[in-house]
Amino acid sequence: MKFLYRHRVLLGFCSLALAVAVTFCVCLGALSSSAAEYHRLTVVLDAGHGGVDGGVVGVQSGTKESDINLDITYILQRKFEEAGFYVVLTRKTEAGLYGAATSGYKKRDMKKRAEIINGSHPALVLSIHQNFFSLSTRRGAQVFFREDDPRSVALAGSIQTSLNAMPECVKQTAALKGDYFILNCSSYPAVIVECGFLSNAQDEALLLSQDYREKLTDAVLSGALSFLSSSANLGQFG
Repeated sequence: MKFLYRHRVLLGFCSLALAVAVTFCVCLGALSSSAAEYHRLTVVLDAGHGGVDGGVVGVQSGTKESDINLDITYILQRKFEEAGFYVVLTRKTEAGLYGAATSGYKKRDMKKRAEIINGSHPALVLSIHQNFFSLSTRRGAQVFFREDDPRSVALAGSIQTSLNAMPECVKQTAALKGDYFILNCSSYPAVIVECGFLSNAQDEALLLSQDYREKLTDAVLSGALSFLSSSANLGQFG
């Protein structure tokens, strides 16, 4: 069953990537190979938290959210690059982006993330986080979008659908609107992917598994490719 699921995911990647590639080849037309390389789509991956801001922690292991975020971001970077995208990371190390851990560090951290996003002119932005809730039975991956941006809504819906299709998904969830800085700091399609609840022991165990992180990032990539393919076919990228 696991093999069949991964085989279907791989076939899905191939067909979606092909659709995106064909559309962009038509748009690029007579551009040289070097020019085409320069015009690769950019994706910004934002590993939430970092440094003194570790985010939430796992109820069983005490693992910091910031560490899980960064590892999942690295995996996504590899997969997007293998699919032919140019990837920009906001946070590349365990450290935050605030400089010295003095008063106002959180505001400086977020401002730096916004600068990186806006300077990259990305096709999309994925901010990776882990969830936490007072009710320990709450589980599952949840995607948040900016309500007034139809592209953000579409991107979130596409990724949420892909996450819901995972065999480990215990409950079908709809993407939710969210009023968060990382969603509002640019005009580019952006979503927050809360990969699971560290307040739930079962979700935590999955999120600490490298095998599950690979499958999770497969689902996120699949949803992002589906969104990009649809956007390309509608002429939203030139």
